[in-house]
Amino acid sequence: MATAPEQGGPTPSAAEGGPAQRGEHWWPVALAVLVAAALHVALPAAYRTSPRWLVPAAVLTLLAALIVGDPGRIDRRRTWLRVVTSLLIIAITTANLFAAGKLVAEILTNNKLYANNAIGLLATGGVIWATNIIAFGLWYWDLDRGGAAARAHQPFANPAFVFPEMQRGGYGAPDWVPVYVDYLSLAFWTATAFSPTDVSAIKPWAKLLMMTQAAVSLVVVGLVIARAINILS
Repeated sequence: MATAPEQGGPTPSAAEGGPAQRGEHWWPVALAVLVAAALHVALPAAYRTSPRWLVPAAVLTLLAALIVGDPGRIDRRRTWLRVVTSLLIIAITTANLFAAGKLVAEILTNNKLYANNAIGLLATGGVIWATNIIAFGLWYWDLDRGGAAARAHQPFANPAFVFPEMQRGGYGAPDWVPVYVDYLSLAFWTATAFSPTDVSAIKPWAKLLMMTQAAVSLVVVGLVIARAINILS
């Protein structure tokens, strides 16, 4: 049976200093960022940053800079690209945490905004929950093994997450490497099961990040559902 290259060993292209022979397409990441921006706009005014266009404009500008700076497949290792990527994810995360904090505070203080509107409450909570998944999926994707560009050159070096396809049981190709959709799936199951499922975090920072996401999701989902049931009762 064929096996994956030695963990931590360089690929032939990395060893020879040539261009990367693999690299993710931008469109899954770009689509996730566009959805996150649209979800922010869909939030009620009380949960959005002001002015309304600020977060979407900042996110789309940063995304455009990334695509222009690294066109085609994601494989250019530049410090400024890493910084812009982090700023993009921080913008999405910060805006969503603000919305989550505002919603939780209003529920705990018995605010009357959703006193008779369980559907509106559930919709707002759902938007925040979905954006939370996208944001943490981006964090996992950007931090694991140094980011997408680093994985394009050294795909098997120093992983923070162990996926089933990485095991030597025939689940995936010998040269299988996770892409954004795999990290999005990890974020989804962390937000719904509140625990690891088929993916194991093996780095301390990865474990802490998953714990943070699960905690945010648990608080938002638990309080929103409890408040909605109370309204319907």
